Amino acid sequence: MTAPALTDILEEYEFLDADDRYRLLIDLGRKLEDMPDALKTDATLVRGCSASVWVYPTVRDNGTLHFLADSNAAITKGIIALVLLTVQDKSGTEIGTTDIEGALAPFDLKNQLSSNRTQGIPNMIALIRQTASRYA
Repeated sequence: MTAPALTDILEEYEFLDADDRYRLLIDLGRKLEDMPDALKTDATLVRGCSASVWVYPTVRDNGTLHFLADSNAAITKGIIALVLLTVQDKSGTEIGTTDIEGALAPFDLKNQLSSNRTQGIPNMIALIRQTASRYA
């Protein structure tokens, strides 16, 4: 299944009220590829999140990075799904030059969600960038 484009999700998101925005994020999280429990380790855990979030990179044959991710909280899982839409299946170099924060800015997550839910977003992005720089 092909992931929806970030712009398509934003179009829908902008027309929703707060409760429906939560549902949209939860739905995005449900659509993430399954991450095997064996990959949910201390090494793949994103630090500084109120919920547990794991991110595991894989390298495709063409050299692009494909991330598996999961969280034990439904909305947080939706947030990491949104973050991954900005970087999924790009090269390490492309990810390094991607303005992830800028791509997510129109969603105004800091004002839409509690600070507990959004405090880990910079750490998710930092982990993805660190991973990308190792493969760039």
